[in-house]
Amino acid sequence: MWNLDNSYARLNPGLFAHQLPTPVAEPHWVLRNPALADILGLDPATLHSDELLAICAGNALPPGSEPLAQAYAGHQFGNFTILGDGRAVLLGEQLTPDGQRIDLQLKGSGPTPFSRRGDGRAGLGPMLREFIISEALHGLGIPATRSLAVVATGEPVYRQQVEPGAVLLRTAASHLRVGTFEYAHHQGGVERVRELADYCINRHYPDCAQADNPYLALLRAVIQRQAELIANWMQVGFIHGVMNTDNMSLCGESIDFGPCAFMDEYASNTVFSSIDQHGRYAYANQPAIGQWNLARFAETLLPLLAEDQKNAISLAQQALGDYVDNYQKAWLQGMGCKLGLADATESDRRLIDDWLKLLEQEKADFTNSFRALSGDPASLAQLPTQPLFQQPAFTQWQQRWQARLNDQHGDQTTAVALMQAHNPQVIARNHQVEHALQAAVQFGELQPCEQLLSHLRQPYACSPGMADYCRPPEPSERVLQTFCGT
Repeated sequence: MWNLDNSYARLNPGLFAHQLPTPVAEPHWVLRNPALADILGLDPATLHSDELLAICAGNALPPGSEPLAQAYAGHQFGNFTILGDGRAVLLGEQLTPDGQRIDLQLKGSGPTPFSRRGDGRAGLGPMLREFIISEALHGLGIPATRSLAVVATGEPVYRQQVEPGAVLLRTAASHLRVGTFEYAHHQGGVERVRELADYCINRHYPDCAQADNPYLALLRAVIQRQAELIANWMQVGFIHGVMNTDNMSLCGESIDFGPCAFMDEYASNTVFSSIDQHGRYAYANQPAIGQWNLARFAETLLPLLAEDQKNAISLAQQALGDYVDNYQKAWLQGMGCKLGLADATESDRRLIDDWLKLLEQEKADFTNSFRALSGDPASLAQLPTQPLFQQPAFTQWQQRWQARLNDQHGDQTTAVALMQAHNPQVIARNHQVEHALQAAVQFGELQPCEQLLSHLRQPYACSPGMADYCRPPEPSERVLQTFCGT
């Protein structure tokens, strides 16, 4: 069942601190993820065992674990800070039946040397939120960390208010971040960065080892994955909310779901995070912030790219320049598919941009408007009060769009199938997430969470009972701000 290793623990001790999780008083199950347990190679019966409950709570360790808290730094809203796992413990890496190496990390498991006077604990609401949002992204086909289980601790957590404590067991391809390299560069110098880069190549980008310049190949590979990831976010209206460098995973997964949210009405300057006072991480800013973060990663690699600093800077700049092309290519292809264009080209960019301008001008629902273009009845039913489809400007745009569809190979049925495969019916709408969290935290009622998750795991399918989950919020239901769980 358990097949744990911890390759990270074999790196320089300056990159982490050995740390046991702190036991809790009265652990009990809240949510479990059977599909993920199967991927990990765990016996289904394990999900109901006292053994796994104790492990998920931090009251016991799985065989072979070597728990530690990772050190890292980060630019938080542009300001450099030394950080680290202040409330998380990496148990180790599960070696799965299909050959994957997957990190198992407890979140909310007590204080560590990096807690910065914090209690190292987590509230039930934020841990359930991470579970829900990570499953929503996974269901949409977007790389993300996932959650195996949420366990209530039986202890209170004190934040703006008192709420039940919880621990989440998170899985990830790894927890290497841009901030991990910033820490190695700041604290250990070039040889520490080299060790970390070699580890990253071996674990995530083995082909780079065969390149003439393995570290430049690593930089380019990370840039490619991040460009594609952020393009995926933009295509579904996802706003991360805290795109600090310590929240950018080098393996290309979405990670750390604090004040993140999905847009309802399309507005390019949308911000939900209560701590993003100036809109640094607004929806439209995410692509540029991705490049900014990657520039910080490139800075740590400069001594490895070339002996001559000017040459190293030139190589890094060329690689970072490719980010824009990588992002634009991924965005254009994805947005084209959302409009039924299997072979979107640069000439289609204006058609896509004009559609987005229409959505913004009419304050139309982002998800439902795309889905309604395909003639989906459930989405059309949610748009009767939207003036978008009655506007002359829409009629003119629709004629251009239909002409473009007629130009491409394949019939209308093919285009509709492509659209429905790339436009979800269901997203994790803020008002529905908050309703589910309040039911769980305030009343111990988990059915709303479970029902929401069942639809988020199949967001492109028409399933019984999903109509209400397509519904945008009423004015009284709108969630204007989201909050960081720390």
